[in-house]
Amino acid sequence: MVNLDDAIVARLESHGETFEILLSPAAIDRMRAGKEVDFVEYLAVEAVFNNASRGTKPTDEKIMEAFGTMDMAAIARRIIDRGTVQITAEQRKEMLEATRRRIVGYIAANAINPQTRTPHPPNRIDMALEEAKFKVDPFKSVDQQVDAAMALLRKLIPIRFEKVRLAIKLPGADYGRCFDDVTSAGMVEREEWLADGSWACIVEIPAGIINELTAKLKDKTRGSAETRLVSE
Repeated sequence: MVNLDDAIVARLESHGETFEILLSPAAIDRMRAGKEVDFVEYLAVEAVFNNASRGTKPTDEKIMEAFGTMDMAAIARRIIDRGTVQITAEQRKEMLEATRRRIVGYIAANAINPQTRTPHPPNRIDMALEEAKFKVDPFKSVDQQVDAAMALLRKLIPIRFEKVRLAIKLPGADYGRCFDDVTSAGMVEREEWLADGSWACIVEIPAGIINELTAKLKDKTRGSAETRLVSE
């Protein structure tokens, strides 16, 4: 629970009623950072109001009619997702910018230009979304908005999501400092230690991060890492 004086109002108009909850601005900060939010934890009062400033509440029957549940977590999530949140213009601007960066970053990491089979730079994706007049919703997750963004991008640039299989060979001495980079990038399908003491693997990764991963491994092995795309 949070201090009532610090709480902000989230409001949803539904079934001829107004439903409001009071929650901490910290919930908005977590959403802006792309983190999961347990809204019950951030409620100033674990209750639904018709008018939070007056303290008036809807009946349980009205709540059930609108939400189909009395579970506060589910109700709070519905109000946040479908309603409006009383935030400052500066907060909204920051949330929009942060969400847009995450959407662009996700697409850049997972998509390629199928004509050249190379990743699109984030700046190119960002400019294309700007040209397409893509509207970011700061209260929706990246996953919920990527499909819409991709639909607009495909009208302007050649782009598609794709995974590739990358063969990697590392000097044995560099295995420890590079292993986490490889496994966090994707799924290791096969690995083995070679007769010369090198470690080799095949990893499935998003096509958009080939250059990033290769550069990282080259840097950590002082140029000794070897990578190549594996055809199906």
